[in-house]
Amino acid sequence: MARFTAVTGGMVVLLALAMAFGGLWAALALLYITVFTYFMDRISAAAVPDHPGAEFPAGDGLSVALGLAHFPLLYGGVWAIAASALPAMDKLLIFFALALFLGQVSNSNAHELIHRSSRLMRRLGMAVYTSELYGQHASAHVRVHHVHAATDRDPNSARKGENFYAFAARAWMGELVEGFRAESRFRKGKGLHPYVGYGLGALISGLLAWGIAGGAGIATLLALSTYAQIQLLLSDYVQHYGLRRAAIAPGKWEPVGPQHSWNSPHGFSSALMLNAPRHSDHHANPSRPYPGLDLDRDRMPILPHSLPVMAVLALVPPVWRKVMDKRAAPWTSPAEAR
Repeated sequence: MARFTAVTGGMVVLLALAMAFGGLWAALALLYITVFTYFMDRISAAAVPDHPGAEFPAGDGLSVALGLAHFPLLYGGVWAIAASALPAMDKLLIFFALALFLGQVSNSNAHELIHRSSRLMRRLGMAVYTSELYGQHASAHVRVHHVHAATDRDPNSARKGENFYAFAARAWMGELVEGFRAESRFRKGKGLHPYVGYGLGALISGLLAWGIAGGAGIATLLALSTYAQIQLLLSDYVQHYGLRRAAIAPGKWEPVGPQHSWNSPHGFSSALMLNAPRHSDHHANPSRPYPGLDLDRDRMPILPHSLPVMAVLALVPPVWRKVMDKRAAPWTSPAEAR
């Protein structure tokens, strides 16, 4: 657990110092989650064990701490960017550092929280997503993605040849609609529909931003939330691109296996994202806490670069297809390739 705590905690501290003092701290926060992470991944890719053993207990304490820290960082960021007296360059650096933190750390941690058995932890994860105006992801991820991953019924599983921009538009709206339908079927009219909570939470988040900095606060929250949502969609796009489960009967598919998600062995960014890049094992064992996620390089598709680097490549479709289509081919059945 020391590795996860040190890597994520370092970013939290740098962001807090950046918002308080700007200057060098703002630059260091952005460098930490970009350049420093990239070079640490290059150094540590082979240093982290594929098969965890000594990284337990489950890490609930860190997840809760990161979930609680999300809110002062998000709204502190709204203040620093939209209302503080910091120089414009400092505000720009803080925006990108915070937006990357929201997309890579807060989103990954919220993902961890919504899979926990504790109701309070699940609600904390939902609150994190809702504060970023993306509450529907909490429903769609659990009730749609984990049921239909690597099939055309899952809006968050990218098809081979589909570029990120087409995927993002389809997935965002698909999550909104399919998540609502799945929750409605699950609840059968009983209790308060979660989408009511997502709407109210988004309204509260907007009101907080308005109270902090008026219209500029609202604009900042929208910009940060959009950036964070794009990063989440990039993560989904990268981790399932071109992988499909074989149909075994009309409307039925083989069970999700290690071959249906892309994975990354890069240690530093994996620690920053709470092992989210160990995606195959997460799908096989959704309730397994992040420190215990396994990596089997022989049975799991492995990305050629870390997840953040692959997300950047996905923004340039010709480059992405040149890198990934040939790698997806060995994991695609003849029927799927047609």
